[in-house]
Amino acid sequence: MAQGFDQQNQYYSQDQYQNNMGYDPAAAEGSVLGQVNTLMHQEVIAKSFLYMVAALVVTAVAAFAAPNALAKILIANPMAIYGLIIAELAIVIVSNIAIKKNNAILTAILFTVYSFLTGATLGIIFWAYDLGSVGAVFLMTAGMFGATAIYGLVCKKDLSSVGGILMMGVIGIIIASVVNMIFLHSEGIDLIISYIGVAVFVGLTAYDTQKIKKAVAYATPDRMATIALSGAFELYLDFINIFLRLLRIMGRRK
Repeated sequence: MAQGFDQQNQYYSQDQYQNNMGYDPAAAEGSVLGQVNTLMHQEVIAKSFLYMVAALVVTAVAAFAAPNALAKILIANPMAIYGLIIAELAIVIVSNIAIKKNNAILTAILFTVYSFLTGATLGIIFWAYDLGSVGAVFLMTAGMFGATAIYGLVCKKDLSSVGGILMMGVIGIIIASVVNMIFLHSEGIDLIISYIGVAVFVGLTAYDTQKIKKAVAYATPDRMATIALSGAFELYLDFINIFLRLLRIMGRRK
């Protein structure tokens, strides 16, 4: 699954925001305005998780509703799978553009379409696994994701440097997966990549959660909806990638 959005244009830097808005942390702390801002920021963060859960529901519905039709298409034209992959990558690229232009409506539409396409793809994958095993892995993913997201929210340490390393890890995972799929065909290497992938995307969950918190803290009010949606998209991608890799490690095949 594709991973990552560039949020550098979504919000002011701390210094710029403070200079433009006359923000004084010491004066704002405990004030009525500061309390209102805190509540607004908490609401946006909560919406990011709510939108992510809604996207997972769309994915789950698609996973059970779309596989039969998609399977018929793939049987008739196996190359269609590449079209599906290209479509998902295109959605991520266009979503990046929509986020930078602060177009929340387009971002929401693209997020929904991406969630449905992902679900349709997962439905095909689920055919190879016992459904009880899929459910157990989902619950495990939810537990790991939830614990790490909470850590990202409460962690005082800046995770930006860690995030850069993790993104390089994502690139390495993609390259290693492609090489193994085309040339090596090794189940052992695939298993190692899956273990590394779980660690990388668990780390990214904490990083992306903290990134939402920072974005909200210094964003102008008109960007709040876009930040909530883009943050949800990031977290959704983290969750799906953790789930897929845990499924490869622990899932029971039929």
